[in-house]
Formats: sequence, C-alpha cells, structure tokens
Amino acid sequence: MKIVMIEPINISMMKIEECRQRMEAEGHELIAYSTRAEDDQEMIKRIKNADILIIANQPLPSEVIRAAENLKMISVAFTGFDHIAMDACRENDILVSNSSGYANQAVAELAFGLTIDLMRKIKDSDQAVRAGKTRAGLIGNELAGKNFGIIGFGSIGQKTARIAAAFGCNILVDDHKKHQLGEELGVEYLPIPELMQKSDIISLHVPLKDSTVDLISADEIGLMKKDAILINTARGPVVNSEALAEALNKEKIAGAGIDVFEMEPPIPSEHPLLNAKNTILTPHTAFATEEAFIKRAEIVFNNIEAWLKEEPQNVVS
Repeated sequence: MKIVMIEPINISMMKIEECRQRMEAEGHELIAYSTRAEDDQEMIKRIKNADILIIANQPLPSEVIRAAENLKMISVAFTGFDHIAMDACRENDILVSNSSGYANQAVAELAFGLTIDLMRKIKDSDQAVRAGKTRAGLIGNELAGKNFGIIGFGSIGQKTARIAAAFGCNILVDDHKKHQLGEELGVEYLPIPELMQKSDIISLHVPLKDSTVDLISADEIGLMKKDAILINTARGPVVNSEALAEALNKEKIAGAGIDVFEMEPPIPSEHPLLNAKNTILTPHTAFATEEAFIKRAEIVFNNIEAWLKEEPQNVVS
C-alpha cells in the first residue's frame, strides 16, 4: 500500500528512513514530505493515490478527504483530531487512529513549569536582572501546602498530580470517579465550582468537545481566589480568552500560564491575552520534546501495522 506522510512529524531523517525500511519490508511504500502543503490543492495532489495518510495537526478538510479516492486509513500524529473532517472520514469508511499518550509526560512537565514560573515570578525576575533592577516586587509563593486543582484527571492530569504531590501540594480533582492514584495521593474530589473556589492553582487537562468549549468562562473565573493562577495546556477553546484577559487586567486573579489558544500560532496581535497582565504564553509547545516525538512516531507506525493486520488500535473513528 502507498503510505503518505503529508507533513513532517518532527523526527530525524534517520528515523524516517528507519520507518521507511520497516514499511518496505512488509511490501509497502512510504512517501514522506519535509514541508507542509501550502493549500488544499497541494494536499490533494500529495494524497491523491494514498491508501494510508500520516498527518500531524495540519487541518484536513472534507474536500481533500473526498478527493483521495483510495484513502482507507489515517494515522494521526497527534492526540487531538478536531482538525480533521471526521464526517467525511465516516462517509468514506476511512478509519482514523490517533497517537494518544505520546506526550503525557511532556505536557504535565510544561504545565508545572508554567506554574513554577508564575508562582516564583521567574520571567519577571529575569527581566529585572537584565534591566539592572533588584528583587523589589518579586516576592513569590511556595508550592508546598497549596491546593492544586486539576480539571480532567486522565493520563496527563494524573501525571501532573504526581508532580504536584511531590512538591507537597494538596490535590483537588473535578472527576467524580474514584481512581487508584487518587487514593494514593489523598485526592479530594470536588465539583468544578467548589474546586475553582478552593484552589490556589488550577490546571486544565480536558479534551476538546462540545461540553468543554468555554468550560472556564467568566462565571468560573469569577469564583477563583484573587491570588490563584490558571494553567491551560489542554485546548484553547476550553477557556474563554476574553473573560480571562479581563480578570487578569482587573487583577481579579493573580496570573495565567497559557500554551493553547483558539487557533494555532502565530497568534493575531489583537488577541486579548497578548496584552493581559501576569501571563506566561507559550506557542503550543507542551507536547514538543524530542522524547515525545520519537514516541509519537512509534505509535503512528504501530497504528498502521495494527490496521494492516486487521487489529486496529487507538481508533477514534
């Protein structure tokens, strides 16, 4: 079968060649592009005769999918898949697998990195030194003993909880289900409104779906403590950016660490969070580590091999 990697998935040429040999040994052809397609027409040209498509987070519209008449399987080198026209996949009996789990550790680590940066004012301290200033106004807060609220207690949320517990935080979770890790860490389970009120740090780890769009809006933000911070390494639309920016600028909360937005970077200059006070903004890098990318590539090709053996895994459609 013809396998097309339509965009780079951040692995070395050596790793790509290793994957190519792996596929060729089973009688399949792998074509790997080193750049993204500039438009839909270029995408159609690339995958026109593909049986299997490998894609990361480039939007894949229905028109492109319908033009790929031979397409039978898509292996997504990403956890999320809302950038793919899933209706068109279902209409054309195209199986879609994702790479869930490849970046769990990476995302949890960045979530906590943003937390420490805000709590200890690391970015502000760096700027003060470069400007010839002292530590005046740079008194931070310790994490030990703080209430660390986690909304979304899946794999990433649980890894984040382990890190927070190691720093001596009390773990609060919105999930009503009891988890073994919860017992181990002494987790307190609360509904979201109460968690928002009680937490000193709130870290979001929910998937993007209809029920999580604007999950954290003005009402929820209004419940937060004045000295609390919000961390979002989940999906941009989970948080209402305008409401968050307003709360930050009016100093109703202490800060926010944001890695995800409603769109992929570059972020438009008029975006409300770009000029909001006390923010650490990163360009969707939570998943971006060498270790995660290597793990992701393994999952991508394992998904393909499993499907070829009629034992599909990580199926999302």
